Amino acid sequence: MGLASSFFYSSNDSEKQTLYRRVTPTEAQLDAQTTRWNELAEYLLADLRYTTGYPIRSWLQGSYKFRTQVRPPSKFGEFDIDLGIYFEWEGTPDAAGYDASSLQGLVQDCLDRYADGRADIKSIVRPPKKRCCRIHYKDNFHIDVPCYHLDPKRDHRSLATLDGWERSDPKALYIWFRDSFEEADRAKVRRQIKYLKAWAALKWKTDAGRPSSVLLTVLVAEAAKKVSLSQPDDDLLTAILNEIQSRVDTNPVISNPKDKAENLNRLDYAQNLDFLEHLSKFQKVAQRAHNATEETEAAVIWAEAFEHCFPMPELGENLITEQGMNKSGALVPITLPDIHVTAVNKANTNLHYTGTNRIGPIPRNCTITFTVKESWRLPLSATVEWIVRNGEGEAEAENDLGHSSGMGTTKTETSAYNGTHFMDVIFRVNEKIIGARRVAVTVLDVPIPKRNPPRPQYVRLNGRR
Repeated sequence: MGLASSFFYSSNDSEKQTLYRRVTPTEAQLDAQTTRWNELAEYLLADLRYTTGYPIRSWLQGSYKFRTQVRPPSKFGEFDIDLGIYFEWEGTPDAAGYDASSLQGLVQDCLDRYADGRADIKSIVRPPKKRCCRIHYKDNFHIDVPCYHLDPKRDHRSLATLDGWERSDPKALYIWFRDSFEEADRAKVRRQIKYLKAWAALKWKTDAGRPSSVLLTVLVAEAAKKVSLSQPDDDLLTAILNEIQSRVDTNPVISNPKDKAENLNRLDYAQNLDFLEHLSKFQKVAQRAHNATEETEAAVIWAEAFEHCFPMPELGENLITEQGMNKSGALVPITLPDIHVTAVNKANTNLHYTGTNRIGPIPRNCTITFTVKESWRLPLSATVEWIVRNGEGEAEAENDLGHSSGMGTTKTETSAYNGTHFMDVIFRVNEKIIGARRVAVTVLDVPIPKRNPPRPQYVRLNGRR
């Protein structure tokens, strides 16, 4: 029904807090990444060309190339860039003096030399990963460096791994994606890929067991060919999820569309079952949101999948429904309780701030306590869920857009960034949404007096003999 489409994407206002905006890197973040991978590529090409004597090429690939890179869901996560290094010689991969593991070892040694003495580099993964080397930067991103043999005469590529050569051609896959859709439709499909990648990053906290970026890209792209792309983003996502759910339930093998012998689903049996379970939950959330009858209800349901990354609407009087349920299940009128807010500055505990359903401006480094007032107004079986959603500005630059704060009638958080942020409070009965409140928290740096400032000289002298 498209009820929540404006929270997914806005074609008219790029500054609006939409899901697309909240999962997409800022221009400053992209610029910083571009500078780093260009510097790294220049060094690798020169160094490896000198070391081996072979012609060397680089090719940016993966999410950066597809323009489907997503923001890490927390400030502790990292952006991912894939920089392919291609060693050229004619014939098969075995036609030269390097096997797959030794070629990867050359790249690893080159990264060590590059990182030596550089203050912007945090670490290099040792030993290298199976299919690439990885270098971590202090700016919250890493660059994966897979290396390939390229036979330019046949335009054939093979990936060097720790276990030997592997058939892999990222360029062919990118061209397949590019040529599968007209430009306008391609932009829509890219957004859908971003939504699924953001969901996966939220539901799997580490790489282990998480469906790969290339797997999600192909699943979305092939599903998009079977549905109408003229739908709003929320309806389109629901349709794509239905297609993907049906496909992976039938067969866990997802073939590379340009190399049918390659299975892009590298999850093991247990991991694949976990993927199917998460995907089923996602599809059910999408269907519930699709069946919602009110915009705010649809937005709250979508947030079950996208958590703090999904924006919330202005709630007006903060009521989604005007009725709750009693023990018998009958609808009864309810009055949603207020949220009492207190803040205490950590540097000077004499400074207190209070508010109802909002607070601020308060300085940074405050302990903020949110409490449901008159919780007896809620039905006995009601649950209270808290979600922190930080706004743009400092929080966005730090990739700290919020987090789930759990359940209960009271929660404590800390003010960390200037700007207006929100504690969203969701009330449910038997998983049915009965109401919500949006508590605005405005943070503004102000000079904080010392807790025990030194006494003036005339006071210190007073009383001396």
